[in-house]
Amino acid sequence: MRLIHSRTSLFVRLSLIILSLFSAPAFASTPDFTNTATFAKTATVTKNSDFNIPSLANQAYWLKLVHYLPNTLSGYESTVDSEDFFLAANGKTHPQQELAATINALYHADASVAKAARCQYPARFTWLESKAGRTAQLDCPELERWQKVLDPDGMTLVFPTAFMNNPSSMFGHTLLRIDAQDQTRNKELVAFAVNFAAEPSQDDNAAMYAAKGLFGAYPGQFTVMPYYRKVREYNDIESRDIWEYPLNLSEQEVNRVLLHLWEMQSATFDYYFLDENCSYQLLALLQLARDDLSLVDDFPFQAIPSDTVKTLASNDLIEIPSFRASFGTRLLNMSQQASPAVFEAAKKAKSGHFPDHQQYTDEQLAAIYEFAYEWLNFDFYDQALPRDPYAQRLTKLLSMRSQVSAASPFESVANINVSPDKGHGSTRIGFGARTAKYGPDALSFEWRAAYHDLMDPQDGFVPGAQISFVDVAISQDENGNTQLDKLYLIDAMTIAPKKRVFSSLSWNIRAGFDRLPGTERQDSRWFAQGGVGQSWGESDGLHAYALWSTALTHGDASDNQFNLATGIESGLLWQLADDHRLGVQAQYLPLLNRSSLTQSQVDMTWHWRVTDDWSIRSKARYQHWENEEMSGHITSYFYF
Repeated sequence: MRLIHSRTSLFVRLSLIILSLFSAPAFASTPDFTNTATFAKTATVTKNSDFNIPSLANQAYWLKLVHYLPNTLSGYESTVDSEDFFLAANGKTHPQQELAATINALYHADASVAKAARCQYPARFTWLESKAGRTAQLDCPELERWQKVLDPDGMTLVFPTAFMNNPSSMFGHTLLRIDAQDQTRNKELVAFAVNFAAEPSQDDNAAMYAAKGLFGAYPGQFTVMPYYRKVREYNDIESRDIWEYPLNLSEQEVNRVLLHLWEMQSATFDYYFLDENCSYQLLALLQLARDDLSLVDDFPFQAIPSDTVKTLASNDLIEIPSFRASFGTRLLNMSQQASPAVFEAAKKAKSGHFPDHQQYTDEQLAAIYEFAYEWLNFDFYDQALPRDPYAQRLTKLLSMRSQVSAASPFESVANINVSPDKGHGSTRIGFGARTAKYGPDALSFEWRAAYHDLMDPQDGFVPGAQISFVDVAISQDENGNTQLDKLYLIDAMTIAPKKRVFSSLSWNIRAGFDRLPGTERQDSRWFAQGGVGQSWGESDGLHAYALWSTALTHGDASDNQFNLATGIESGLLWQLADDHRLGVQAQYLPLLNRSSLTQSQVDMTWHWRVTDDWSIRSKARYQHWENEEMSGHITSYFYF
């Protein structure tokens, strides 16, 4: 009976999902309520005396319901940018007037107007009723139908790891999964996901997408969709590992979040990649679960996904996460277990040359077909192969595997990685000292807005990936001179090692300000540099890379002329132990328009992690430009 009930329940949920996809792609429709503000101004209110409006307008929960934040000087302003979200004409900046308009609408003398208001703003109504000592009674068929489709019992925070080839996903991403009443690990893919994302123009390229996202030029909005669509997008197409954190929320707290999510169907926000992004807005949504939660207060300037997970952990809102391995991770796991004979046979099978069953055992045949299927499926998504011929071959591999009775010989991916919430903080400051052979000794101060470099502790981050935004170094030498040594606006790199089953392109991009040794002093320059190449080895062991790199330079170091240089950038990284990381990184870039000059630099670095958020880094550097310089640096870094 339990099996029959389980299958029937799954069939009902699938039917409801299909129905919701055709009738309510994001939210179920609600009555047209665009003239509520007009009604609110002229209404005869029946229960206004139940509420102390000036007092309630300053309560934290009301400010959270309308997404108000304190202005720099005085007053409040909502982060919601769509006018039809507000009931008062100036509701975006006046919490008290928005509350008065809300009460007028929710308790309008005309019952039909009041019902429409309550069905559009059920979270506001539920909160006001609780303040009046009553339990909210909602009569909203569309809302009830939406809740029935979701069938909520709990929530899970989902964290797909960083995807370096998409500017908006370089820090990772977060979304919510609404866990249903009868959900199991096998059924969670048919649950629903809550996603907040920018809505870019289809004509914008990656560079334009990144630039507009930094300055809030795109609208952002909440959407509700089947979870399997997001798993397919992140896990399969982009091959990103996913961490799933169950949230410590009661059924009542989940309902409070969902009632507010229903209200947000008319809300749009200006989307900013660094602060008002997916992670920030999900925190703003989740803090409606409890009166005492103030989750967004930790992020006045930037909201990095890994940091927002830490905030949930510090508020005791997350449990131990589960790990969902990506296509690439599963394929790599299989390749490491496959014998040479199985590997070669699977390579031929994925090309359509199937093995002779007389030459292999049943266990080997099972391994060949499973490995070939996974490999071809990975290539299908990764290389965007034509559907018809490859779908037929994938079906054939499954058919051949079904004819082999042996169990799968492959062990599943072991969850040995460190979850993102256990990594170091995204912001870093450093205090250090420098000694130089030809220049004066100096003390230094460093600050990095975000987020991670190749020498930082790797736990909780994508191996072989570097993303640094606004990395600043200032020094004061023994003569009392203070100068800006470095301002890297962006320094991003991905050097995923080449594997037998796939080969990822390695690349970097770096732009900003630094100094090179001139004839008499360190001369300044502005530059932009990028390169492409290949990497080898193991990200958690010995790791090497080589890039063909090109740089454009302008400033004192180049006599205020534009100089173009091209050459080699390479490195060797070694994770010596859990807390010790060594690196040798070098570049040799001869100038194309000034043959007498070559930019050369070699850094030898030792990074020692003392605690989770404190490290000591020592570096020996050789530089050559118009002159040469050798220097030693030691810096104490603090992450938060």
